[in-house]
Amino acid sequence: MTLEEIQNKIAKPITKFTTGGFRPENTIEESWIGRVFAFYEDEDIPTDKNGDLMIPLGQFHIQNLPLIHKNIQDTKLITVFISKEFPDCLEKMGDNWLLREYKTLEGIKIKDLKNPESFLKPFPLKPQFIEKDFPIWDGGGLSRKLEDEIIKLENDGFIDCYYDITEHTYEHKIGGYPSFCQPGIGDSDGFGEGFEFVFQISSDGKANLNVVDSGSFMFAKNKETEEWSIYYDFY
Repeated sequence: MTLEEIQNKIAKPITKFTTGGFRPENTIEESWIGRVFAFYEDEDIPTDKNGDLMIPLGQFHIQNLPLIHKNIQDTKLITVFISKEFPDCLEKMGDNWLLREYKTLEGIKIKDLKNPESFLKPFPLKPQFIEKDFPIWDGGGLSRKLEDEIIKLENDGFIDCYYDITEHTYEHKIGGYPSFCQPGIGDSDGFGEGFEFVFQISSDGKANLNVVDSGSFMFAKNKETEEWSIYYDFY
C-alpha cells in the first residue's frame, strides 16, 4: 500500500472550532463553550447527583456547520452539561453529566441561565472546515493492518515517522478522530458496543477549561439506541 493510499484511507473531514476572536450575535445559530442558553420551556440547568447545578459546558448549533457527523445528521442542536466533579470515563449519563440532543428547534427558548459556581469563561465558537484529520498512532483508530503498512514504509525508508505525514486536530471538533493523550480506545467500540466517536470539547485556555491536565472530553453516540457515551484522558 502506498503512502497516498494510506493517507486517503484514514483521513476524515471535520468541523474545527476556534474560540472567540469575533463579536457574537447571541443567536441560536451560534455555537459556544462555557455557555448554554437554549432550553425547552420546562428545562433548566440540570443538577448532579449531589443536587448541585451542573456546569454549562457547551452548545452546538449543528445544521449550519461545514461538516456534520453522520450520527447527528438529523440533529439541530446539542447542549452539554458536566458536574464540577467530573464523571468517571464511560459513566452513564445523568448523575454527573448530561447531553441534550434536539431534533427540532420548535419550542426552544433562549434563557439567560447561569451557574454562579462555574469556572468557565463563555466564548462563541467559530466553525471551520478541515479536509483531513488523522488518528493518533497509539489506539487512535488505526487498524493493526494499517499500522503494519506504515511501519513497513518507515522500515523501507519512504517516511521517517507517521506524524511527519499526518496532521491531527486537538481542538474542539465534530467528526474525525478523538485526541487521546494516553494510549486510546479507538474511535468506535472502545466507547461501548455500537458507539462511534462524534465530537470533543478540549482543554481551552481562553475558556478556562482544563480537562484535568490538558485533556479532552470525547463524546460518542450509538446510532441505533440514540445513547451517548463520554470518555476523557489527560497528560
